[in-house]
Amino acid sequence: MNYATIKNCDIANGPGVRVSLFVSGCTHRCPGCFNEVAWDFNYGEPFTHDTIDSILEMLKPAYIRGLTLLGGEPFEPQNQPAIVDLLRQIKAKYPEKSIWAFSGYLFDRDILSGRLGDWEITKEFLSYLDVLVDGPFIMSKKNLSLRFRGSENQRLIDVPASLASGSIVLWQDWQGDRKGMK
Repeated sequence: MNYATIKNCDIANGPGVRVSLFVSGCTHRCPGCFNEVAWDFNYGEPFTHDTIDSILEMLKPAYIRGLTLLGGEPFEPQNQPAIVDLLRQIKAKYPEKSIWAFSGYLFDRDILSGRLGDWEITKEFLSYLDVLVDGPFIMSKKNLSLRFRGSENQRLIDVPASLASGSIVLWQDWQGDRKGMK
């Protein structure tokens, strides 16, 4: 896997100050995408053990609330194994940090169907997520007043609650990010 960039003080892609990893590679190719350069799976830098160590170090300060995964597309089958390796290490070292992901795939139709590569890897990926912002960016539904998403069709899904209930539970601002934020 390659990555396009890492932001170590991001306040736009989830609550609080976050580290954001923008992976390379996306097959959605949404018109109006803010990050077209990251469609190319070969764009950017190789994602290595040194990259993971760097992200773990960026997550160390107490003021960093967590990690956000964006793209490109984190749920592309070829991106998932490297991301799961990273998430395993984050949860082992920083269990209090929240993890968000943005995906053009739909949670219920695409991700839970098991059609995005090895289901065991996808299932483990989901087990680490607190919130998933799902759905493709749709230019005709673009709305700059939305919090943490670009178009009105996108949903903020409380992943643990959704997996536990068997139906989609939307993340609510009043819940914070499941890590003590009220």
